Amino acid sequence: MHIPVLLKEVLDGLAIKKGEIFLDCTAGAGGHCGAVCRQLGSSIKIVAIDQDEDAIARAKEELFPCDGVCKVGNFRNLGRILDETGINQPNKILFDLGLSSNQLEESHRGFSFQKNEPLLMTFEKNPLDYRATAAGIVNSWSQEEIADILLRFGEERQARKIAEAIVAERKRQPITTSQQLAELVAKIVPRGKIQPATKTFQALRIAVNDELNILIEGLRQSFQRLAPNGRLAVISFHRLEDRIVKNFFRDKDKEKLGKILTKKPVTPTAEEIARNRRARSAKLRIIEKI
Repeated sequence: MHIPVLLKEVLDGLAIKKGEIFLDCTAGAGGHCGAVCRQLGSSIKIVAIDQDEDAIARAKEELFPCDGVCKVGNFRNLGRILDETGINQPNKILFDLGLSSNQLEESHRGFSFQKNEPLLMTFEKNPLDYRATAAGIVNSWSQEEIADILLRFGEERQARKIAEAIVAERKRQPITTSQQLAELVAKIVPRGKIQPATKTFQALRIAVNDELNILIEGLRQSFQRLAPNGRLAVISFHRLEDRIVKNFFRDKDKEKLGKILTKKPVTPTAEEIARNRRARSAKLRIIEKI
């Protein structure tokens, strides 16, 4: 079951009012936008976007009682998607950048190192280009390119050793499943506080979906379209994402275009982490447009 992270903090921080337009750029399983729907009903308009067709199907169920529009799409195309829905300026916008529980547990796309699934890691349900999947990367990219991805996006200290092992293994047989990759990495990275393959899987997922560049573009377009006095909230789950959000908000604050409402990122309480371990690394930042 998907549990939306920092739900109370998001609802309190966005302070959505009757008559406003709420844009959820990462609808996922509909946890946040569904809660907004239950809280305010048809008194507001909700637009939910997600690249994952299955996620949008779940979001539609959550938004059924409300005035909601669900669109399959990538938030790097936010401006075009809003134009298609006839919306100019949303009042409140949310990005929840983490994987949903459904994507980890039910997508069968190899996001989890605890499962034996096809090594895709694509947010799109049916990727058209094999080269743009995790399997495509580990089986066709050079050793140096793979090492660079693991170091840059996963901050994996054993990046070069893992890349070397990947190239050696693929000469013996293609690496096509999440279990194959996880077992290979576990032979190199010592077990510590986190599972050995965590950083490798994070790095490949970021590379496959071009997540950091898309985040930069999504923030730019969302702030541009945000209504005056509107609020933009972002939940991030690792340091690279949070740094991008922090710097974007800081720049808008310096330019006198926005006012940061979270001087320090909001993090989950001990009680929330006890209920939902996946919330432990979440950070929420909110800015108000001037």
